[in-house]
Amino acid sequence: MSHINVTINGRQYRMACEEGQEVRLLKLAESLESRIESLRGKFGEIGDARLTVMAALTVCDELQDAGNRIRALEDELIALRDVRSVAADRAKATQSAVASALNAAADRIEKTTQVLNRTIGGGVAIG
Repeated sequence: MSHINVTINGRQYRMACEEGQEVRLLKLAESLESRIESLRGKFGEIGDARLTVMAALTVCDELQDAGNRIRALEDELIALRDVRSVAADRAKATQSAVASALNAAADRIEKTTQVLNRTIGGGVAIG
């Protein structure tokens, strides 16, 4: 377990984190600090606790919006997979129908060739 110091709203906090997560935690703290400074610029000095709560609520709002977008994208992905599956089934059916039609045409051509060969008689065979 690692420990680092972060600054949030002008105050130092000693935080524990897993090994290798120090940079991530520092960036998260910088992001929160930036939000607090932005809110301070908009609303002035309205109290440290209030600014911190407002920044936390802003982060929660963005997190909830991101979660909603993820769920919508997951639903869209499921729908697209269903459409792809239906399209693949249609493609297989179309391939089968085309193959059957080609086989039937080849059979008719073969029968026609046989009839012509019998009709012509002793001449040169066709096909």
